[in-house]
Amino acid sequence: MEYISTRGQSEGQSFRDVTLAGLGSDGGLYVPKNWPRFDMETIASWAGLPYADLACRIMQPFIGDSLTDAQLKSLCDAAYGGFSHDAVAPLVQIDQQHWLLELFHGPTLAFKDVALQLLGGLFEEFMQGSGKRLTIIGATSGDTGSAAIHAVAGRAAAEIFMLHPSGRISDVQRRQMTTVLAPNVHNIAIEGSFDDAQAMVKRMFNDPHVNNAVHVSAVNSINWARLMAQIVYYFAAALQLGGPHRKIAFSVPTGNFGDVFAGYVAHKMGLPIERLIVATNRNDILDRAISSGDYSRSALEPTAAPSMDIQVSSNFERLLFDMVEQDSTRLADMMQGFEATNRLTIDSDIRERITALFSSAAVQHDDLARTIDWAYRASGELLDPHTAIGLAAARDAQIDTSVPLVTLATAHPAKFPDAVERACGIRPVLPGRIGDLFDRQEKFKELPGDYDAVAAYILAQANSDLSQAG
Repeated sequence: MEYISTRGQSEGQSFRDVTLAGLGSDGGLYVPKNWPRFDMETIASWAGLPYADLACRIMQPFIGDSLTDAQLKSLCDAAYGGFSHDAVAPLVQIDQQHWLLELFHGPTLAFKDVALQLLGGLFEEFMQGSGKRLTIIGATSGDTGSAAIHAVAGRAAAEIFMLHPSGRISDVQRRQMTTVLAPNVHNIAIEGSFDDAQAMVKRMFNDPHVNNAVHVSAVNSINWARLMAQIVYYFAAALQLGGPHRKIAFSVPTGNFGDVFAGYVAHKMGLPIERLIVATNRNDILDRAISSGDYSRSALEPTAAPSMDIQVSSNFERLLFDMVEQDSTRLADMMQGFEATNRLTIDSDIRERITALFSSAAVQHDDLARTIDWAYRASGELLDPHTAIGLAAARDAQIDTSVPLVTLATAHPAKFPDAVERACGIRPVLPGRIGDLFDRQEKFKELPGDYDAVAAYILAQANSDLSQAG
């Protein structure tokens, strides 16, 4: 399998190359040069497989000769063996048409675990015997940080620096990061928004001063390996509901577009998908882009769903690249224009291709709260605010009632207890395995929203850690 950058200056990369690099040297995102495709008979034959075995079948074409089948199987068994539910991603029925795909049974109670538990193992496998150490730099709007930290904490081959916007994530989300006291874990709270943090991370990947000093890699969904792992649960859900001989629709709470892009890849690989619903909150850049072609950045508004408080959705670039038929020159011009002006008008030919599969909705706070209350009264299920946004969009979608509609339940409700309790009067309780979270010691560094200050801190700490390791 050969990988290319969306901006055309980095080609012929292997799966190992793109996993360790994270971001293209030209600022683009890596994608496979060709999408692997399975026929209906092959997909149907996977029904009933354990999750780790299904993951191996789906991911193997993307990995090529970067791993043996035995290595991949070992990594998948290790990644998913520690989930609290044997199904890894179980389905729960809400009513006749609506289902929840519970993606929060990993160690940090969020869907990011499904990919990042695997990515941590991949980093260690690929760095083994190299005598080098990865410096992982990431930004989080809530859940990526804790999942990534838990995936690499204590691993000798990597250290991690995770940026989060100070005061803009829930207490549970923050503590799941800052109470991990492993020496290779560094948490940084910056003044500003997630978009500010994400922009800093992207800049570091293209800063020679940083790259000449440390071997940088990414855990955000800009890293292709993370997206690859998320493709699996679309197949898993569809197979349980009659796929591939029956089409399934999915509603996806969306911030950085990675999770829903994984659904698009599943579709390209041959999984029959009726529709992908992009569910956003009032930070609605993706809804505007899909519904009217207006991909423009506006002022970010903090909400009860902080992981979706994003105004620049990095993975949307991957979809645009496919929509322009991998014309990297056209795509690079589009993205450079957006980066210069914070505005991009999506041409009608591109938008027509997008809306053939995608629709979108911007869910306001009152609808979010009403959906949490409705789901609890109707089925006894408690929803976190992000999942509620997905389900609200699903209930408003014009999808034939014969088509099962699966909402991705992206986080455990106990990660957002105040918002859930306000909506339905029930306060969710943390699972026993992390019930002492608020008794644990925290450790993090507060820094201004200044690129030079953050980069200098990371380099100083990274070089100090390397000296101690040596």
